[in-house]
Amino acid sequence: MSADLKEMKSQFLEYLEIEKGRGVKTVENYDRYLTRFFTQAKVSKPGDITETMVREFRINLNRSAGVSGTMKKNTQNYHLIALRAFLKFLRKRDIESLNPERIELAKVGGRDLDLITADELNRIMKAPQGETLPALRDRAILELLFSTGLRVSELCNLNQDLDLTRDEFSVRGKGEKVRVVFLSSDAKKAVAEYLKKRGDMSDALFVSYGAKFAKKSGKKGADKDLHRLTPRSVERLVKQYAIKAGITRKVTPHVIRHSFATDLLGNGADLRSVQALLGHANISTTQVYTHVTDKHLLEVHKQFHGKRR
Repeated sequence: MSADLKEMKSQFLEYLEIEKGRGVKTVENYDRYLTRFFTQAKVSKPGDITETMVREFRINLNRSAGVSGTMKKNTQNYHLIALRAFLKFLRKRDIESLNPERIELAKVGGRDLDLITADELNRIMKAPQGETLPALRDRAILELLFSTGLRVSELCNLNQDLDLTRDEFSVRGKGEKVRVVFLSSDAKKAVAEYLKKRGDMSDALFVSYGAKFAKKSGKKGADKDLHRLTPRSVERLVKQYAIKAGITRKVTPHVIRHSFATDLLGNGADLRSVQALLGHANISTTQVYTHVTDKHLLEVHKQFHGKRR
């Protein structure tokens, strides 16, 4: 990659982070996708990018190994979206390169949702037993996930200063966008019980309690062994409680987010409201849940069809 193109890519990534408000993880992914294209194409400057290079890149992606065999179409599209965004950035700055409209995304099938039943959700919620700090923490995590529909990264970024006298709080989500989420009475109770038992000075709402903390608990220096829970840690504990609840399918924090959305829609909430509560930038992302609201169509058909025959 030429110094010229390196500089343009660097400026593009800064633009994504500062002007477009994209998260650090998104910027890192775009960097990786673009680097992969530039490395394969052996392109020297923006004006050298051609449709042939893009086509060969797509073939290479399609033949690349993924987690379950070949790379998924969605993952291939992420690479192309990054490249298209970069080309649009170049055009904005009047730098000659390939027309971004020349890049078409691969067609993908309808997205399958990983869903659990209301009974399975109820069993997971009841899975953390006892009054130990880890049990109280885990109960608070599960109740908060279902009450608010938070992304796991948003949950992990919460601090102890959560105002439980109110039924709502603001959260900063993807693209640094702020939205309001709401606390159920069960979630407020679970978080309050957890915080009441906490005696540490950590800012984080949810922290890990390892073996070192258990040995030092109540002693000087115990706070040093407290670390903010990571999304991976939360994913592990949700998986453990799903197994404990006797659920064989894969359950993640995002599955509980799905349950939050389908619960609202199934009880009559409109799609736009659910979009706002989830923090989706586009309504098309929320429309994946519309199968829930379509259930009434069978009843409509039964009630009104063929009455004159």
